[in-house]
Amino acid sequence: MVHFIRDLLRVSRQDTLPLIRLALPICGAQLAQAGMSVVDVMMTGRLSATDLAAVSVGSSLWMPLMLFMTGTLMGLTPVVAHLLGGGQRHAIRIQVHQALWIGFALGLLSAVLLWTTVRPIFAVMGVPDQVAERAAAYLAAVGFGMPGVAIFQTLRSFSDGMNHTRPALWISLVGLAVNIPSNYLLIYGGDGLTALLGEGLPDALQALPALGAMGCGIATALSMWLMGLAMAFYTRLSRAYGDVELWCQPAPPRWRLIAELLHVGVPIGVAIFVEVTLFTLIALFIASLGEVTVAAHQVALNYTSLLFMLPLSLGMALTVRVGNTLGQGRPQRARLIAWNGILIAFLVALLNCLILWSTASSVVALYTHDAAVQQLTLSLIGLAMIFQVSDSLQVGLAGALRGYKDTRVIMLITLLAYWLVGLGGGHLLGMHGLFNAVSPLGVHGYWIGLIAGLTVAAVLLGERLRRRSKAVALGKEDIPQTD
Repeated sequence: MVHFIRDLLRVSRQDTLPLIRLALPICGAQLAQAGMSVVDVMMTGRLSATDLAAVSVGSSLWMPLMLFMTGTLMGLTPVVAHLLGGGQRHAIRIQVHQALWIGFALGLLSAVLLWTTVRPIFAVMGVPDQVAERAAAYLAAVGFGMPGVAIFQTLRSFSDGMNHTRPALWISLVGLAVNIPSNYLLIYGGDGLTALLGEGLPDALQALPALGAMGCGIATALSMWLMGLAMAFYTRLSRAYGDVELWCQPAPPRWRLIAELLHVGVPIGVAIFVEVTLFTLIALFIASLGEVTVAAHQVALNYTSLLFMLPLSLGMALTVRVGNTLGQGRPQRARLIAWNGILIAFLVALLNCLILWSTASSVVALYTHDAAVQQLTLSLIGLAMIFQVSDSLQVGLAGALRGYKDTRVIMLITLLAYWLVGLGGGHLLGMHGLFNAVSPLGVHGYWIGLIAGLTVAAVLLGERLRRRSKAVALGKEDIPQTD
């Protein structure tokens, strides 16, 4: 143990800055993509409550689909990282092309689902007819963009695996920059442009209709395709990828390689889907507790989700660092890099706690002026401070394990911790209490459930990483190799 701690401190001095440099652009890209959703909500909300409701309901359907798809494509990152670390650069192009086939298929499937299944879902959900009509138009437009975002995510996973994380940041910022004026043009139409820019606009622009929620969907699809095509042009023209000539010769589908990528990627997609649906279901369950509770929950969740981007990005960067080192055939060092990343995740959690403690009142006041909502939100943020450590640790541990291509265990732990402990325990405490000892706690019960679920996930993932990294370092287990 003494030798391990000494080696960990040595690696910490050498690897901390490279890991942070890798993680910060990822964090910026995540924030830019989250900013698109914020812009959509803000701009449709200014048009009408019906359009806002349509975009909100529609987002609850397409976002989980997109996150499952992008999570699945993230399986390419550890594969590329291993090949790069092992000096097998010639094999990277073929792997990326197989991932593009997967991405294109998932993008088309997602589009078809959005075009064909939303009406029956709205009927089951009891969505009002006018909202359902506009939400369906919004989702139909978004569906056209799903193959574009699949291309972007595939090439981003390739670039991240090559230790080149900045392109995703700049291209995400470009997507956000295009999304804002496109939204304005398509949501508000000519009248909105006239109100913004004044008279004297060309007749063609003044005649543009206000498309509302559907216009928001079209703008989102345009941004998705722009990001996908921009990433394709960048990976073709940039010299940052060395001799990996990604676009020199297309590789046809190779079913064995596709199956191997899906073996690594699908559990990641399922784990992310489970996490997203956890928060979606909690929002549905607390809807009966009143407007103040729903508003406070949404504000607290929105604020803490922004802070979560840094540990999430750290976990994604850790996948690359661990994967590169394992590909080099240095399992002892990979183990040290993994645990150094977890130590940094712990320090990031403490930083997030400090930020929440010092800024919560001021930030919540920016969201709402309602005193009741502010008071309840601050109590929820107090609970959020408790789970910062377990949340940061579990996402960092999951990132390290993905570097080992160990994704199925993450999926199983996520199912157990999030749905059984987090959602099940939260619903029990929130709506029913705990036997006769504790009365129903309302929304606080659900957040206590989140604390329990994230803590269980962190403990189980930590034990898995301890065993897996030690066994690989001692040569008792092998990492699945990629051809």
